[in-house]
Amino acid sequence: MDVARLNFAHGTVAEKAATADRVRDAAGAAGREVAVLQDLPGPKLRIGALTGGIAELKPGERLTLVCGMSEEGDASRVPVQWDGLAEAIEPDGTIYLADGSVRLRAEAVRAADGEIDTVVEIGGPVSSRQGLNIPGELTQLPAVADDDLERLRFGEQMGVDLVAMSFVRRAQEVTDLRSHTDLPLIAKVEKPQAVENIDAIAEAADCLMVARGDLGIELEIQEVPMVQKRVIAVAGQLARPVITATQLLDSMINSSRPTRAEVTDVANAILDGTDAVMLSQETAVGRYPVETIAMMASIAQRTEEEAPFEVWNEHRVRRLKRSDQDPAYTVAYNACAAARQLDLAALIVPTLSGRSARIVSAHRPRVPIFAFSPDPQAVRRCALMWGVEAAAIRSHQVTEELIADAVSRAVELGWVKEGEHVGVTAGLPSGQPGTTSLFQLQRAAIDKEHRGHRSV
Repeated sequence: MDVARLNFAHGTVAEKAATADRVRDAAGAAGREVAVLQDLPGPKLRIGALTGGIAELKPGERLTLVCGMSEEGDASRVPVQWDGLAEAIEPDGTIYLADGSVRLRAEAVRAADGEIDTVVEIGGPVSSRQGLNIPGELTQLPAVADDDLERLRFGEQMGVDLVAMSFVRRAQEVTDLRSHTDLPLIAKVEKPQAVENIDAIAEAADCLMVARGDLGIELEIQEVPMVQKRVIAVAGQLARPVITATQLLDSMINSSRPTRAEVTDVANAILDGTDAVMLSQETAVGRYPVETIAMMASIAQRTEEEAPFEVWNEHRVRRLKRSDQDPAYTVAYNACAAARQLDLAALIVPTLSGRSARIVSAHRPRVPIFAFSPDPQAVRRCALMWGVEAAAIRSHQVTEELIADAVSRAVELGWVKEGEHVGVTAGLPSGQPGTTSLFQLQRAAIDKEHRGHRSV
């Protein structure tokens, strides 16, 4: 795996810190860079605690949702963790529980008491703290809750590399959270309002995620495939990484093998241009987490053997925004063209922030992209980018030394062989982010003069 997502909607912050430490220890032992992604709950409605942790709701039965109820609930009374729900729902309104598998119909609303009497239309089990969905927009919910800001501060203290925002509705919400952190922000697309505002949200965010679980509840489910394709395309236009998430290998929660349809789903997301495919329940609570990761990787590897790299490249160049104004896009395009025409072994990208690697990745070259940065966090963030492997080097102000250092490091790591031809992108002047303006051809070799002094 390349990224470990920690869902801060469940568990304690101490548990999350312990999990992050285990991820980093395991990654270090394997000699790999794995990024840690903090997933903030966002303005998601949730039910409270249930006796025994679960309740079975049967069709036709009555159920009362109680706002702010402190005691544990059961199959007749369920607490809701938002006091405003009774004022936001109308009689005859639809309410979904358990990721949409359970459907309630509001019969009576007693806003003064904070209670909603419902009838169970589609039954099933519900668990403590599961999500609650109401189709449409709830304007009363805050965009960035104080609890999320507190979680964000803790995430920064424990050194997370990326932050995902749940239930984004408009670009301003991303901008508001950005005023509280310098970490890259991933906007999760799971609301109809986000789909309507996707261009502005993509501009404001550093990355997008197609979060198909809640999206399939908030929208008509047959709309989800087209939304997925549109979000991936919009992200590609802006050279933003994009993640496709939810139920990709859902049957592997309990089965050692996926269905044929699931395998096809993963492959099609990759062919659409997604940068990453994400597992959730399959690895969080599933019986076969290691097998699921291995299956996902094997599908990706096999699919990319047939991937239309040239079509991707030309298509993205035509549609990438700002490519005629930013030299980094022109350098990236020509680097990918040179890799194809000259049969280069790899593209090597020294970078301070990871931006250069991201733009090269967006062009989908046929060869590996090896990024090198003096910033360990920038190295880990590159793990999210399609086709990028990253490692650390020391910082230098002289571009020639920086390039030699990066090429030497690639050889030392065994990523390229001595004598192979590689392409190198870099910025002038060195040491300033966002100045990618140089492409150079080199024959890979160890820089013996500085070997052991600049690599870390």
